Formats: sequence, C-alpha cells, structure tokens
Amino acid sequence: MAMVKSIRILLDTAAWYDYEIWQMDVKMNFLNGFIEEEIYMDQPKGFTSVGEEQKVCRLQRSIYGIKQASRSWNTYFDKVIRGYDFIKNEFDSCVYKKISGHTVSYIVLYVDDMLLIGNNVKMFGDIKAWLSTQFSMKDMGETSYILGIKIYRDGSRRMLGLTQSSYIEKGLKRFKMENSKRGFLPIRHGIKLSKKQYPKTDEELKRMSDIPYTSAIGSIQYVVQCPRPDFGYALSVTEDIRHLRRRTGAQSRSYSGI
Repeated sequence: MAMVKSIRILLDTAAWYDYEIWQMDVKMNFLNGFIEEEIYMDQPKGFTSVGEEQKVCRLQRSIYGIKQASRSWNTYFDKVIRGYDFIKNEFDSCVYKKISGHTVSYIVLYVDDMLLIGNNVKMFGDIKAWLSTQFSMKDMGETSYILGIKIYRDGSRRMLGLTQSSYIEKGLKRFKMENSKRGFLPIRHGIKLSKKQYPKTDEELKRMSDIPYTSAIGSIQYVVQCPRPDFGYALSVTEDIRHLRRRTGAQSRSYSGI
C-alpha cells in the first residue's frame, strides 16, 4: 500500500504541473495473486463429492482471509505493471513511474484503489485499456475521493486542496461530540494535562471507563497524516497522557477535531 505522504507529494506535483488525476478500482484484487506457500483449506459447501468428504483443497491462488493475500497481490501487480515499462519507486514500492518522451505517468496503488497521474490523456486511455486486459477494473473517472479524503482543485490557479470533513463529522458522531463547541485552534490555549489529573476515586474511574479515549486518539492520527498536520501538537499532548482517565482528557479531544 502506498504511503499517505507519497500520495500527498504526487498530488502536490499534479497541482503544480496541472497533471490529470484519474482513479480506477480493481475488483476482487486479492484473488489475482498466486500462492508460493503450501496452503490447504476445507472444501467449500456444495463442492464436496460423495465419498471424498475427507479431502481438502490446495490453494494455487490467493483468496481473501489468508495472511499472504496482500503480499501475493502486490507481487503479482508489480510483475504485471513492470511489463508495461513502469518503474517502481525505490522509496515506496506501491508507486510506479513511466516516462516516454515528454509524457509522464504515475500509478499509485493503495490496496484496490489506483491513482493515475500524468500529463497525457491519450496515454491514460492506453494505460486504462491495458490494465483492463490484465485485471477486472472499474473506471472511476477524475478523482474526487481517495481513502476517505475529498480532493478539490482549481486548475486555472493550479491549486489543489484536501479535506476530511466527512471523516471528522463521522468521528464526532461516533464519540457523541457532534454538538461540541468549535474552535479556531487545534488545542485550546492554556490547557495543561499532567499525571496529577489521574482519576483517584471509584466514581472518577467509572466515569472515565465509559470514554473511548484511545479510540478517539486513533481517529485523530489519520487526520494528522494527511490534510491536517497542524493537529500534530494536540495529538502528541493527548498521547502523552493517554493513561489519564478524567474529563479533562475528554475535553482535550474536543479541541483536537474529534
């Protein structure tokens, strides 16, 4: 899977050079890989023949649910895409580049989502047609969402923006904070969290046991990785005192965007 920072860098490149950004989806991607290990499974229901109920199936190709599925898919995709003269990025194994004269094309793979970034629409058409002969693909057209991140751009000014407002709104509802007060800063000025605030009484412990503090921090981490790196300090503060179980900790979440 491509790193989020790789996606950000390539989207920034696309905005600067006014590249096209298209998206494709690979259907049932994990079924494309081949298995190197010797793996057996029970016969599926309805497949068993009379007198052969004790037999098992040996897997030759990957299926969903086995731990090798992700790697086998990535290995097979790498072999296929190199056959179309794409070169793997040495720092991110799920980013590929192809240069032909003045034509530049990138492919970014994230599980079953695929971004096509480049400066030649005709080349895009050729790449998509070729990929469709190798895998069962769905053409998503110009990219508007990737990994839950909304992409909006202004080609005339070569600007591109990312937002996770839908993800944040869902997080607020999940933690029952959709009516919390909105602020202009990721964390309110003057908030200080320390071990002195650790819950001491049984009542305080019971109250904090109902607050999914760790889950809330995890939700913020994904936001920090992509569109809101400015949440980083607020996240580090709340992570440092993750063991705290008081409402002061819960209040700090509301000023961190979740």
